Amino acid sequence: MLHLRSIIKDFGGRKLFAGINWHIRPGDRIGLCGENGAGKTTLLKMLAGTVSADGGDLHVARGTTFGYLPQDGLEHRGTVLFDEVRSALAELLKMEAELTRLEEAIALRHDEGDLARYSEVQETFRQRDGYAMEAEIGRVLRGLGFAETDWDKPCDHFSGGWQMRIALAKLLLQKPNLLLLDEPTNHLDLPARDWLEGYLAAYPFAVVLVSHDRFFLDQVVGRIVEVWNGALTEYPGNYSRYLEERERRVAALQEAKARQNEEIAKIEAFIGRFRFQANKASLVQSRVKQLEKIERIQVPPARKKITFRFPDPPKGGRQALELKGVVQRYGPLTVLDGIDLCVERGDRIALVGANGAGKSTLMRILAGVEPPVEGTRTEGHNLISAYFAQDQAKVLHAGKTVLEEITDDAPFEMVPRVRDILGAFLFSGDDVHKKVAVLSGGERNRLALAILLLRPANLLLLDEPTNHLDLKSKEVLLDSLQHYTGGLVFVSHDRYFVDALATRVVEVGDGKAISHFGNYEDFLRSKETVGDISHSRLRVETSSAPEGAGEGRGERQRSQEERKESKKNDRRRQKELAEVEEAIEALEGELAVLEGEMADPELYRDQERWRTVSARHRELQDLIADLYPRWEALQMVETA
Repeated sequence: MLHLRSIIKDFGGRKLFAGINWHIRPGDRIGLCGENGAGKTTLLKMLAGTVSADGGDLHVARGTTFGYLPQDGLEHRGTVLFDEVRSALAELLKMEAELTRLEEAIALRHDEGDLARYSEVQETFRQRDGYAMEAEIGRVLRGLGFAETDWDKPCDHFSGGWQMRIALAKLLLQKPNLLLLDEPTNHLDLPARDWLEGYLAAYPFAVVLVSHDRFFLDQVVGRIVEVWNGALTEYPGNYSRYLEERERRVAALQEAKARQNEEIAKIEAFIGRFRFQANKASLVQSRVKQLEKIERIQVPPARKKITFRFPDPPKGGRQALELKGVVQRYGPLTVLDGIDLCVERGDRIALVGANGAGKSTLMRILAGVEPPVEGTRTEGHNLISAYFAQDQAKVLHAGKTVLEEITDDAPFEMVPRVRDILGAFLFSGDDVHKKVAVLSGGERNRLALAILLLRPANLLLLDEPTNHLDLKSKEVLLDSLQHYTGGLVFVSHDRYFVDALATRVVEVGDGKAISHFGNYEDFLRSKETVGDISHSRLRVETSSAPEGAGEGRGERQRSQEERKESKKNDRRRQKELAEVEEAIEALEGELAVLEGEMADPELYRDQERWRTVSARHRELQDLIADLYPRWEALQMVETA
């Protein structure tokens, strides 16, 4: 559908693309990867037609339509949300208006020409799902996180991140043949990202995207194209497979480069030795030509392995922080209503939920920068916390350079490491001598995060630390946090980051904060189980419908499909029930052993052992208390 042939592009005196060739086929799912500045965004703009090539040809198949989402900068004003998004379906709206006009004309005069035209337009409108247009708009808006109460709000009321969601909604509804997305997940929370993953996986046309979200790339793309040194290199598979294949390819190139260098050295040595001997002139000339014909192997630079370790956290109590009965409201709006949350030493808690659910509010209360209107916040023994807010960059000094700002705040023992840390957060070379005043918003956030992480603390509170970080920087931060021994509460919209780090997920929404043990994948699985239980219960309730309600071939087929689906759900539920019963039995067995130990008076003479046993006893009780409602729900479906 689209073919790039010998494309050349110069940018700022540098050859960004040196004769690239590339073919995009219908249905392709392609992720563009490469270092910052390699040309990924420029390539997307060239495909979209907003930037022209300096040489070469771009061939586009007839009928190809394009949809391009930039990283930012789009605004929508003057209309309400639903009407603005609806305007993306201009052709369908035009058909709808024509149908209305023809209906009025036919009502006045029964003209055969009007009737024929009406039939033609109506069929086209039906084939293009015009009658489901309003429902599809609602589905996309809900998927991207807009509540139905937002649909009648003027677009002017939405912030920059929501403006980009409006633009994305319009693109998805237009369904272009080639969808070009530059960081589409930048402004999405986890539920909206999950929805977009599913939408793009089922998208009927080609998608080319740039993303710093590893999990998103793994779920959506089937091919990675690496942009490096003015060329494109293709790797089949998703991002995780690309990392493996790239390592193998670079290793093979390094071996070939070493052999080539040896050969070149031999040829150059021969030329140098016999250059001035007349009887060897023809041999020397032959070697010179041979040298000129050698195509030098280019090896991608080895990715510098940057590791960062936190200063040892000060020793604190087993319980770092506790909230009891916390309520927070702003005027008539109650954001948090009776929140109980205990953060213990070594916890890694991810706060998840839709934007506006109250995650940042809960973070501010945990950090002590915002008092609740009701309830208590209790700090554990020797608590030293470090809080990274979404607007953390405001605390930086505009007159200092990047290097001065981080060096002044760094503990003495970390000063030798500050350049490595800055490199991990995308500040390299002359960037470290930039004044804070000239940094972009994203650069300031990265610097503020780097500074915060240098300070010794036994509880880190990080509100969206992965914003404005590329994949490599996220890996450095993730590795550092995995080795951190203090407590951690964080908000991140990066699914891979949350999955790899969280040991507990707290779902914030409707004023509540509900804990789920495990990572985000475990959390989603538990939600699916609840959904399956509700679905199965609905089938049980509707299975007693009177005979004759499903007459007709189509109804019988649907009924058969429903029975198959019901059996599949029953098998899944039985498996889940067995797993839950096994887990309860194991936990109750361990609990019985602990209770036997707690009955021994000798235990209380060893205070450290008593605290360990007591903490585990409470943990087991909580785990069992979480499992029993699931077991009861599964049992209820079985006995229904």
